[in-house]
Amino acid sequence: MAFSVNTNAAALSALQNLNKTGGSLSRVQTAINTGLKVASAKDNAATYAIAQTLRADVAGLRAAKGSIDRAQSTIDVAIAAGEAVSDLLIELKEKAVAAKDSGLDTASRNSLNSDFLQLRDQISSIVSNAEFNGTNNVKNGGDAIVAITNDNASSTITIAAQDLSLTGTVVTITASTSISTSALASAAVGLIESSIANVNTALSQLGSGANRLALQRNFVNKLSDSIEIGIGNLVDADLAKESANLQALQVKQQLGLQALSIANQAPQAVISLFQ
Repeated sequence: MAFSVNTNAAALSALQNLNKTGGSLSRVQTAINTGLKVASAKDNAATYAIAQTLRADVAGLRAAKGSIDRAQSTIDVAIAAGEAVSDLLIELKEKAVAAKDSGLDTASRNSLNSDFLQLRDQISSIVSNAEFNGTNNVKNGGDAIVAITNDNASSTITIAAQDLSLTGTVVTITASTSISTSALASAAVGLIESSIANVNTALSQLGSGANRLALQRNFVNKLSDSIEIGIGNLVDADLAKESANLQALQVKQQLGLQALSIANQAPQAVISLFQ
């Protein structure tokens, strides 16, 4: 082996190995600190790009879940309004059937008619107030309920509006329907029975829409969870393994420092040649 004070090959080799160990130690420490084996494009460009694409998909699915949640709340309000209207129609039928009795005295008929009118007008109040986040699905000219169902908004669920107002075709009684006479009461019974059947059909459609939204919400949740698990498989660090690596690299670093120290002392041996 040649002795040289200009070039210390052993020290350079020890330094290279020490730098390599330091780089590995830095990577392991980053993995432990972040919990990620691929924390940036520098760690693994291809894997990082795939993970970022999947993260974008998850972000889109979060927006879809928010859209479905709003749609579910809106349809819940619409269903509550429809059920209230159905209950009112049942009460209206009771009043109308009672008013068909031609033997009623004037006071009794007036009382029944007054109650009928109050219940009839309550339908309008319920329908006009059945709004959530600016959407009313049951008013005249009501809004369809639309929910985003995927990560890029290319797919939606649309639930048609159901006009439960006194000016629509579902509820066939109008704002002028009364039971002030036996004949009017008889006519009202027919209208109310038709209205009850129509409202039940409308409620069935709203209920089916609500069930569809719930199924889609569950699917989006599962899809989002599956993608997040996939991202974890790609980029998450095995902390037990990294902890073991950390211990080994720390020992290697200490040994590398000692080896470098020994290599740096080697040129001093040249001095003994001149004594």
